[in-house]
Amino acid sequence: MGAKENILRDIHILISTKFKSPEDAFAAFDKDKDGSLNKDEIKDLLKEAGVNSFLRGLVAGEMIKGYDKSGDDKINKEEFKVAIAELNRDY
Repeated sequence: MGAKENILRDIHILISTKFKSPEDAFAAFDKDKDGSLNKDEIKDLLKEAGVNSFLRGLVAGEMIKGYDKSGDDKINKEEFKVAIAELNRDY
């Protein structure tokens, strides 16, 4: 299993074991309560999932590139739910 798969699996484990729903996870990491996860908030999620500190910024940036459909350099609740649904399907 490659690094990407390990990171995705770790995120899936965090979300599925620590939170009742993706919405609960989103609310926990949306520190400024603006309805979106910025890069720093995503890095906090990755830290909680046990992702290496060296990789967090890179992974957060890739997550934003992959899931930010609104173009605001953040992941909103709907975009987050899409990402988590993909994790649940794949892991």
